[in-house]
Amino acid sequence: MANNLTDKDKKVKIRKRNWAFVAYPESLPENWQEILTQTGLPIAISPLHDKDENPDGTKKKPHYHVILVYLGPTSFEIVKKITDSLNAPAPISLEAIKGYYRYFTHRDNPEKYQYDEKDIKTLNGFSVLDFLEITKSEVFEIKNILMDLICEKNFTEYADFMDFVRKNLTLAEKDVASSHTYFFCNYLSSRRHTRLGGKK
Repeated sequence: MANNLTDKDKKVKIRKRNWAFVAYPESLPENWQEILTQTGLPIAISPLHDKDENPDGTKKKPHYHVILVYLGPTSFEIVKKITDSLNAPAPISLEAIKGYYRYFTHRDNPEKYQYDEKDIKTLNGFSVLDFLEITKSEVFEIKNILMDLICEKNFTEYADFMDFVRKNLTLAEKDVASSHTYFFCNYLSSRRHTRLGGKK
């Protein structure tokens, strides 16, 4: 029997746990973040993409990217009720969160404007660390970033270092700093002894 389903029919039949949509500030209701918070869903909102360009060099309309996470597979129609309430385009389903989350900042697109990960907003307990594993090469890269930070800020105490990390850095950087306590405590201790003249 021939498959006579239209693209619209196929979309309606989709059931996924993870969804995303684009939202334009000019169309959003004033309380849009409150509306999202009231859903109770873990949600991530990108920095405002106001420096994106089309292939011909013209500016794209400022917009946000938003991720919604449901407890289980959820239909397109249910998610669309949320996007409709925000005057936003129809949602798209996500196979995985990691790639779309990284697109929030154009991390894997160096030719595009690089947005600051610290400007990502999360609601209702969303944590990207629940959806991805940091690779060994990423851990190595983050360790180097944190060691540079320690040198730049002249930290010698782990508490001072962690207070700064907690307030100013990304989730991945916080995770590496807190899960490699032995490494950073030893590095800070060595710097402290050197500073006190312990190194001959």
